[in-house]
Amino acid sequence: MQYKLIIFDMDGTILDTLEDLTDSLNFALKKSGMPERFLSEVREFVGNGIRKLIERAVPANTPTDIVNRVLADFSEHYRQNCANKTRPYNGIPEVLSALRNRGVQTAVVSNKVDFAVQQLCVQYFDGLFDLAVGEREDVRKKPAPDAIYAVLEHFGLEKKDALYIGDSEVDIQTAANAGMDCICVGWGFRKKEFLLRSGATVVLSKPDEILEYIED
Repeated sequence: MQYKLIIFDMDGTILDTLEDLTDSLNFALKKSGMPERFLSEVREFVGNGIRKLIERAVPANTPTDIVNRVLADFSEHYRQNCANKTRPYNGIPEVLSALRNRGVQTAVVSNKVDFAVQQLCVQYFDGLFDLAVGEREDVRKKPAPDAIYAVLEHFGLEKKDALYIGDSEVDIQTAANAGMDCICVGWGFRKKEFLLRSGATVVLSKPDEILEYIED
């Protein structure tokens, strides 16, 4: 087998988190008297971390102090409500189990705030990931490769030993910046056509194709 480690993005790749993100966002926007956002809009806003989500969702030219308030309200609400509607994509837990049974190590690298990454990994994938890394102040967010490099160092592996799997243009850029192999999934927050235009070379249509891909 070519890969010793597979690194997964979280939102849109292993978990459908969109409804909970939208609910918490709209709670925070409404609390500040701002227009709420549709699910389809939030789908386009996610991928670059929570602060960027808030900045994209608030009205143009919103003062920084107001953005910070909305961000704080979002974070407080999401901490308590990040798993109300969130669910693993069908087949993902089984694929993770199969990978581990084959001796492949698994990790998550996400721009989602770290407390939510840790909580959701335990709740939905307990024992299925060797390491999970969310957004932290001391590590640059994707598409910077810093978190990827930290994960590789943790496992004592080189980038040729690992495969990165994600669902967005941010993930494609992250893998390119890290100089490692990447495949994209078509069941997440971006459509296949968009991913191909963004530089994806492989877009899978269902989770069990991950196992087929790494066996080729």
